Amino acid sequence: MTNPTAQSVVGGADSVRPGNLPRIALTALAPAVWGTTYIVTTELLPQGHPLFAGLLRALPAGLIALAITRTLPQGAWWGKAAVLGVLNIGLFLPLLFVAAERLPGGVAATLAAGQPLVVAVLAVTVLHEHLSAWRLCWGVAGVVGVGLVVIGPHAALDLVGIAAGLAGAATMALGVTLTKRWGRPAGASPTAFAGWQLTAGGVFLAPVTYLVEGAPPAIDPGAALGYLWLGLVGGLLTYVLWFRGITTLPVTSVAVLGLLSPLVAAVLGATLLGQTLGPIQLVGFALSLAAIVAGQAPTPGRARKGAADIAGGPPEGLPPGRLGPMPAATPQSRVLA
Repeated sequence: MTNPTAQSVVGGADSVRPGNLPRIALTALAPAVWGTTYIVTTELLPQGHPLFAGLLRALPAGLIALAITRTLPQGAWWGKAAVLGVLNIGLFLPLLFVAAERLPGGVAATLAAGQPLVVAVLAVTVLHEHLSAWRLCWGVAGVVGVGLVVIGPHAALDLVGIAAGLAGAATMALGVTLTKRWGRPAGASPTAFAGWQLTAGGVFLAPVTYLVEGAPPAIDPGAALGYLWLGLVGGLLTYVLWFRGITTLPVTSVAVLGLLSPLVAAVLGATLLGQTLGPIQLVGFALSLAAIVAGQAPTPGRARKGAADIAGGPPEGLPPGRLGPMPAATPQSRVLA
């Protein structure tokens, strides 16, 4: 059941209204900024310490958010914030780094791009939404497009890496879906909500990082700049925008925005590192962008049904100009603010 204390506004679970476009654009900034992680990691950070990078991306940002908002979870939200923090950050980042270390970057990015497909299925079982063939087809198209952009002709496969990549996509998808299911409690700002999860994920990562990587590496000025970018921009700012988007927009529409991350990484690789994008990569780029745009539109069947309802006039037995009582909002027809 959706949290009864959560703030809400009416909106269809499958609808993206024109007035939401600025919010979609702000939410899209999060995966776009996350696309810079690869080049920052390879060009600025010390090698062999990916978990330490994840820890510095999460814990300081979470503590800063808590210090700014001075808001802590209440009641059941202690447990919910811990679960969401572990799923969205604490488990996702290590699985992502394992996949990145054991697989070519393109293969790992393609596995991560499967997250919208998992969200589309979880939306049926967790949020009780209708399974949308439209969203599933465009989700598959997005994965194929990312694969065309980033997978090279000599991509090697590793079973552990593939398992980690798939588990990471599933973990993040479950975290996104539960975030939508539980919403954001009344009285908690988006910054506080993100701070709870970043702190919980960072606390979970701290012992894992020490056990796997040992002592922290030496940090030179370039690495310090990279960690600041990952923590303040790639952590604090982006997760505030991301979790705000999840709780105010259709969950499948937010999930497909994640395709922006590998696309931005490919563009940065081409512009800053001299990597080339051939005709196949450009076709994949266009296909992925089409999937992102289509993911923000209502399904054609629902759009036609809504237009027919408007054109059909008032229900039989009611005078013109009177639409009768509005049905009670259900968990599926509320978009949490």
